[in-house]
Amino acid sequence: MFDGVHGKTITECALIPNSNRMVTVSWDKKMVVWDLETGQIVWKSRQVGLLTSCSVSSDGRLIVCAADPQNGVYISDAASGQTQHHVSDHHRSTITRCRFDPQGQQVASVSADRSIKLWDLKVQKTIVSINSNHGNVVSDCCFTSNGHFMCTASWDKTLKLWDLQAGGFRSHGGTSLQRAHEGSVSSCSFSADANLLVSGSYDRTVALWDTSPLCLSLIMKGHSDWVTDVSISADGKLVASASKDGTVRLWDIENMEEIPQVMEKRRTEGSGIHILKCAECGKPFPVSRLQTSELLTQCVFCRLKSPSRYRPQPPPVM
Repeated sequence: MFDGVHGKTITECALIPNSNRMVTVSWDKKMVVWDLETGQIVWKSRQVGLLTSCSVSSDGRLIVCAADPQNGVYISDAASGQTQHHVSDHHRSTITRCRFDPQGQQVASVSADRSIKLWDLKVQKTIVSINSNHGNVVSDCCFTSNGHFMCTASWDKTLKLWDLQAGGFRSHGGTSLQRAHEGSVSSCSFSADANLLVSGSYDRTVALWDTSPLCLSLIMKGHSDWVTDVSISADGKLVASASKDGTVRLWDIENMEEIPQVMEKRRTEGSGIHILKCAECGKPFPVSRLQTSELLTQCVFCRLKSPSRYRPQPPPVM
């Protein structure tokens, strides 16, 4: 157990690649790196503000954390804790999440000011600043493994997909994913192959999205309080969700028909959810009336067995 150091809420933790170390940040203004084998502190540093989020670059060399109420980010050397860069007043309000892109060249941050920013380490300046048009706080963000797409989650009950490579978001905004959650969306995470997206909400549900037709696949219920964070396994078969109810749940999404209460609420409400039988594996799977269901004969997992030619597209030009 790793304790005895932080005096207030630990807001986030992250494993450091290519090492046996982990970083934690807290409202006590401390950033701490731990040795996972011994449980000992490798180093700790104290920043000016309450630390709200942290992320580690893919090569394990750098750590970024966000500080409040300075609305800024600190980028530190993962080995020594020495601050490499400090970007102050980066946003107009609290930074809710900060993330390195998969290449470790840029830092993405989202905020209560509803904006998204990408800060480039090489040129040391903000290269992208987006007014997300979310109707409330942007609570989380995540990248696909190639860095081409970013997803944002918001308290406005929606998620948005951003095509960072094509840049169409500059004129057309992001692609909205909605009608899945009845409460604020707290978290989001892509699968390693970017074919699946999972989101968690304060309505106590976890949603799974299929990015091939860019649609909702299923809703998972079971938590008795807010879902605060979600993640998906490297093989795309398991979803983990953490909750304010004090539990962590593992969902076997490969056998979704065996998950209790899956889609039950939406079926009874007549929201246009249909259950089809997969032509390949024979298992039932849900589809929305919004999908061209007559063209869908296979469940998401059988479709994912074949190399995907699909890449999410930005909204059409209006």
